[in-house]
Amino acid sequence: MDDVISSPVRRSEQLGGLIEERIVTGFYPPGTRLDEQELAETFGVSRTPVREALIQLASTGLIDIRPRRGAIVPEMKVERLLEMFEVMAELEAMCGRLAARRIRPAELMELEAAHQACAAARDASDPDTYYQLNEVFHQRIYEASHNSFLAEQATALHRRLRPYRRLQLRVRNRMDTSFAEHSGIMDALKAQESDQVATKLRNHVVIQGERFNDLIANLQQLNAGDRAGK
Repeated sequence: MDDVISSPVRRSEQLGGLIEERIVTGFYPPGTRLDEQELAETFGVSRTPVREALIQLASTGLIDIRPRRGAIVPEMKVERLLEMFEVMAELEAMCGRLAARRIRPAELMELEAAHQACAAARDASDPDTYYQLNEVFHQRIYEASHNSFLAEQATALHRRLRPYRRLQLRVRNRMDTSFAEHSGIMDALKAQESDQVATKLRNHVVIQGERFNDLIANLQQLNAGDRAGK
């Protein structure tokens, strides 16, 4: 067995994270069929948490569950992914603009705590932990918008893009850049500069320039793994 799940955390959620990691890193390239029994044996669990994990991953669009074929890792087209990042950037900007006007003192303290936790992960050169804490940072901003519908939409798309945002943090110096961008967002929030917060969050998320090239390279690696496995 490659990985054994023993944490008291919900097994299906932990298992979903492990499968997600393997999809993002190309261990399960596009076109791979994810067999429940094989996954259960690999991770040392019963088929029930495997089935639950696959349903969760399907709800975010990371896998497709097809009649008579089961769970399949789909191929993500570059154009589609860029469109999703464009929408994500605008949703984050909207959340930030509202948060700058509506964030409460206690919420600002929680956001600052999340920011400092990211600093510790960055200093430890731990991209996986940084990403988990990065999610908390962004979620705090969604909540501080005090627009529940907007927060729900931002959270849903963030989850859909989670593997690709996570993969970006493995690029050299991206954690340092990400944290510096977070610092700018924090400064603008504290100053209640709503337009600045929106602009900084939009630029933080949108894919362009070198980040676009990195994304293309990562997707090409995944597709190469797919072709090699055929």
